[in-house]
Amino acid sequence: MEKIDSLDRKILSIIMKNARIPSKDVAHECGVSRAAVHQRIQRLCELGVITGSGYNVNPKSLGFSTCTYIGVSLERGAMYREAVRELEKIPEVVECHYTTGTFGMLLKVYARDNEHLMELLNNRIQMIPGVIGTETFISLDNSIHRSMPL
Repeated sequence: MEKIDSLDRKILSIIMKNARIPSKDVAHECGVSRAAVHQRIQRLCELGVITGSGYNVNPKSLGFSTCTYIGVSLERGAMYREAVRELEKIPEVVECHYTTGTFGMLLKVYARDNEHLMELLNNRIQMIPGVIGTETFISLDNSIHRSMPL
């Protein structure tokens, strides 16, 4: 992968704080043309440095007030891909990580409330072939949320 230079880092630091900032404002702050900013952003996307764009939506504003992390134990680690295919069918599962340690998988799940969480656990996640156990951790607060430092 090509290295990024100081201009790329400056552009990234600006757009990481506000992805909706107009290119002309980024260009002004960096002392380059709008076309240069656009080309740099395109290149960063092609290199895989920037991996998507969109808006962050607050799940609580949509009625999903319970954020949980669920450790999933699998019968065999080789069942991971099959379990992921089933987990993809559950929209409340927003992240899935294949992990080392106590659990084979770690999920981030949003539920409307504890009753909804129980339904997801008992009737959806624990019913996936290969899942032999779960441990649930309810998030009380998200104290730090940031991107990687440049």
